[in-house]
Amino acid sequence: MLVKEFRVVLPLTVEEYQVAQLYSVAEASKNETGGGEGVEVLKNEPFENYPLLGDRYSKGQYTYKIYHLKSKVPSFIRLLAPEGSLEVHEEAWNAYPYCRTIITAHELSGEKLKLREVVPIDISNDTVRTSDYKADEDPTKFQSQKTGRGPLVGPEWWKKCDPVMTCYKLVTCEFKWFGLQTRVEKFIQDIERRLFTNFHRQVFCWMDRWHGMTMDDIRQLEDKTKEELDKQREQGEVRGTKGE
Repeated sequence: MLVKEFRVVLPLTVEEYQVAQLYSVAEASKNETGGGEGVEVLKNEPFENYPLLGDRYSKGQYTYKIYHLKSKVPSFIRLLAPEGSLEVHEEAWNAYPYCRTIITAHELSGEKLKLREVVPIDISNDTVRTSDYKADEDPTKFQSQKTGRGPLVGPEWWKKCDPVMTCYKLVTCEFKWFGLQTRVEKFIQDIERRLFTNFHRQVFCWMDRWHGMTMDDIRQLEDKTKEELDKQREQGEVRGTKGE
């Protein structure tokens, strides 16, 4: 089992991040969908009376998605995986600012807490793959016209930012397959770091698109995005992140 806590510093308020995250998830989903692969949204609805984090949160937005992966995983997994196994089902209960999925939780047992590795992510200075890099999603080059924030330059750019916040993403991974467990768990954690880095670079560099949106605007965007994803998945070419 691998347990990693990713920490992402962002020049946003906690309130802004709620809209920024949901907007960017919708847009990134479209960028990853096409040619029979990508994101399928089955449910996106409010929930109540679902206790989270020791009953501190009990209502929010529930989503159920299927990720059709296929070419997005390494070749050694594609060769060994049974038919249909490259579809990942995700349930999430988003009671912002806390979100729980069926595989993650921040209420760690003592055993898991000992296993946890803290991994800082610097959206400005961390290296990204050449295939992932886009100049218009580079925090060292972007400056928001709406807020004046950015570019994020220097080894400790966050010390010069106001507002500033830290997003905590806890990933617990356990893959029970003798001979492959260590390799697959490491792959999953590596891809999570890659996704969190690229995603939060987009969150910042798309600021002028989402800044000023309301939660009603976001729900309308999500409904429209679901229709677009259903169409995109059935046509065109595979898009977005690829496995090796």
